Amino acid sequence: MRVTKRRAGRVAALAAAASLALAACGGGDISDSAGGGSSSGPDCDTLNMAINPWVGYEASAYVVGQVAETQLNCTVNYKDLKEEVAWQGFATGEVDVVIENWGHPDLEKKYIDQQGVAVDVGSQGNEGIIGWYIPPWLAEAHPDIVDNWENLNKYASDFATAETQPKGQLLDGDPSYVTNDEALVENLNLDFQVVYAGSEAALIQAFRKAEENQEFLLGYFYEPQWFLSEVPLVKINLPPYTDGCDADAAKVACDYPPYPLNKVAATKFMDSGSPAANLVQNFTWTNDDQNSVAKAIADEGMAPEDAAQQWIDANQDTVDTWING
Repeated sequence: MRVTKRRAGRVAALAAAASLALAACGGGDISDSAGGGSSSGPDCDTLNMAINPWVGYEASAYVVGQVAETQLNCTVNYKDLKEEVAWQGFATGEVDVVIENWGHPDLEKKYIDQQGVAVDVGSQGNEGIIGWYIPPWLAEAHPDIVDNWENLNKYASDFATAETQPKGQLLDGDPSYVTNDEALVENLNLDFQVVYAGSEAALIQAFRKAEENQEFLLGYFYEPQWFLSEVPLVKINLPPYTDGCDADAAKVACDYPPYPLNKVAATKFMDSGSPAANLVQNFTWTNDDQNSVAKAIADEGMAPEDAAQQWIDANQDTVDTWING
């Protein structure tokens, strides 16, 4: 998937896969981990939480982390990592939890099925949608684009930029996101070129500007996403997804599947008896919950800890079910 405004400084991010050779702490035997939490209360020790680069993920991660830190006496380490790199940390103990997984069957096969260093911890409640979107003014002015993807070529020159002309631009976000877009453009015979904005923030700003100035823009986007409450982007109808139509990445010619988002955690962490493992197991919330925290971080400028605590204070009954369930 899919990024973002990261607060570096609490814990240094791993720059590359090689850096995952760091000593295990928290993902291994919790009782032996260095740098444990408070000696009073439950024996939580450390929780090493991966932070993938989009603000919705950040919202989920900091809510779980803030509960672990303030109510379970854990020491929480937040680590800014791309999706694939984060999974490599399960084996070393560098990562305990990926709180929002957007369907990585290749990684699941390697780290869950083959190596056994990670486990699927179940749904986190959010339902993910990926697709191609246009600003609402454009959908209203040219509904034929929404109704039939084949009409995109008719407008290719309108979507063109100095970088892509005479082809239209298809704007993607961070290159590390789950995307089939280059294959889709080729296999659907579209006169478009994929360009990467580089981050979630840049992608959002491009859509905001396109709506304000009534500019043509076609872009990769996804839900849940707080920005849709500000600018209700409209999803293009690509050829419908059917089971297996994306099995060969080079031949994909269908829309993205729905993504019931799940949690993945290190096997040793989940077997450790840590109350944080129980918290992760029980954590679930809605798209609206996530969007409210994400908006506070990205749009209102709140620190992620503060945005998370604001939601926790308003929803302690729900938090209690995570802790005690």
